[in-house]
Amino acid sequence: MHLQEWTMEEQEQLIHFMTTNTWPYHGNSHPGRSIIEKSIEEGGYESDEVKTLWVENENGDKIGIVKIHDLQDAIPLFDLRIADVSRGMGYGPKALRLVAEYVFNLSEKKIRLEGHTRQDNLAMRKTFERAGFVKEAHLRQAWFSPIENSYYDAVTYGITREDFMAGTTTPVIWEDGVKARGEKASPAIPNFPESFESERLVIRAPKLEDAEGAWHAIRRSIPALRKWMPWAQPEPELHVTEESLRKAIANFITRQDLRFHLFHKETGEFIGSSGLHRIDWSIPKFEIGYWLATDFEGQGYMTEAVQRIEQFAFEELGARRVEIHCDERNSKSRSVAERAGFVLEGILKQNALSPDGNILRNTCIYAKID
Repeated sequence: MHLQEWTMEEQEQLIHFMTTNTWPYHGNSHPGRSIIEKSIEEGGYESDEVKTLWVENENGDKIGIVKIHDLQDAIPLFDLRIADVSRGMGYGPKALRLVAEYVFNLSEKKIRLEGHTRQDNLAMRKTFERAGFVKEAHLRQAWFSPIENSYYDAVTYGITREDFMAGTTTPVIWEDGVKARGEKASPAIPNFPESFESERLVIRAPKLEDAEGAWHAIRRSIPALRKWMPWAQPEPELHVTEESLRKAIANFITRQDLRFHLFHKETGEFIGSSGLHRIDWSIPKFEIGYWLATDFEGQGYMTEAVQRIEQFAFEELGARRVEIHCDERNSKSRSVAERAGFVLEGILKQNALSPDGNILRNTCIYAKID
């Protein structure tokens, strides 16, 4: 792979590239010809401050494009885009390393290179990490999506000249202010697999491609879910399920919450969801939550999933305590906890509102300890 400077003679190629591919995590996911023409005319692709480069593969095919901004500054920014048909082939990290090489070999010694993306843009975040970039900032509700009329969190990644030249990666010490006050530093979070299996199930981290299967399972199960789940009031639409998935994926990446989706090993069908919630990494302790599609009830799938997730928590995450919370009147949920060997430690009286918010309910606390 290599980078090739774009020239004004290639204006039509650039317009075709930008308008025939989709850019779901950008402000304009389907830019029109007039927008690109105007940007070119105003120096948005070539000026003293901006340089545009084609990303070409080993066959000379133009599979991406990168704009490098703020070239008059010591800290440039970049915007890397890979064509639809070329995504998922490993081009992103290679292209980003070439961009860093280009920037740090400029005659004006650049201090660092940085880029920004939406928190749930998992592909770009992986690209940053595999290219040696380090997450340096997390900006809450800083990325507006006009199509969805919603704000998302944004993240910033950067690489310094020193790290690039030495081939090293120096992580940011996030707890420096805490240490300066003499307080306890953030606990270390272990590396762990994002997918594992039980006898009949594949249990893995959520993906956006799961949205339709999850949505259909929810719709089939609404009468049962509505009794116990606040998010099932009212029946969610597909875009709501997709939004929930984006947040779950982002929380999984940041280890704030670990949702797992359950799939039948033989058929691949989505059958329900579980996960580890209300996490306290300083102990560590977790709460297992779960729901199962109605047509899979009565076959022991949820007990099997809970036992396997509990094993994962103790063996992979070093858990000292795992809990299950459920409504005192939810006999099916209580049966799962008891069949999985959890011990009832207490019942909290009038501890929670019913899903419809109309009456107070009692909460059962089940637990296992290491």
